[in-house]
Amino acid sequence: MLTRTGATYANTPETDAFLVRGKPEYVGDYLDMLNTRLYPFWGALTEALRTGRPQNEAQHGDDLFGAIYGTPERLRGFVQSMTGLTLATARAIAQHFPWAEYRTFIDLGTAQGALPVQVALAHPHITGGGFDLPAVQPHFDTYVQGFGLAERLRFFPGDFFTDPLPAADVYAMGRVLHDWDLATKRQLIAKVFAALPPGGAFLVHEALIDDDRRQHAYGLLMSLTMLIDTHGGFDFTGAECTAWMRGAGFQATRIEPLACHDALVVGIK
Repeated sequence: MLTRTGATYANTPETDAFLVRGKPEYVGDYLDMLNTRLYPFWGALTEALRTGRPQNEAQHGDDLFGAIYGTPERLRGFVQSMTGLTLATARAIAQHFPWAEYRTFIDLGTAQGALPVQVALAHPHITGGGFDLPAVQPHFDTYVQGFGLAERLRFFPGDFFTDPLPAADVYAMGRVLHDWDLATKRQLIAKVFAALPPGGAFLVHEALIDDDRRQHAYGLLMSLTMLIDTHGGFDFTGAECTAWMRGAGFQATRIEPLACHDALVVGIK
């Protein structure tokens, strides 16, 4: 975390990049969320394993998203933590997906808009934006304006369970599907498929578990977090996700490794 020269201490390059507030890659908000909110719930892991029930605010009649969106401070910390957590993945998607074949892009469950911003920065022809609950809009707008992209990226307020999706050639969901049970996962995938034009693409990026469920400890631990923190949520393998996509009607699917712990599942309509 630190280097020392004589009596002088300094940040390592990694600390300077990831633990200095205000830096683009800052992950301190995510670590703070883990510390102040999730860590106490992990103390009830045994109960979660015995019962299959979440150990979060649901015990007191609330739910995950009600708790996160319930106060401006928590919401701000949450959306900022999602940016720090996904920025490397967003940059990888912006670089490796064939964006030249598409014109419009909507990130579903966008938070601050880290993925749309990285795609727009790398591909000047892309327009679109992010879709999320209305309370997120001020955070998205401020973040996008900071990159000078407000003319190409806009916020679409709504609930992806009840509202129509804004039209686009490409949709993405990152760390969204793992929040829900299998029936709801299938429902969301089917809704995306119905909204896409022929040839359109659906991008799912998650901490995919390896198909044998033996190697990817981060994905397995994230799935335990979903057990503790959601009603029925779980992480999944690439094979499972591609099967759900094909079941919804996607004609071609593929899996691509990304930065850090994440991988990308692509479905083409």
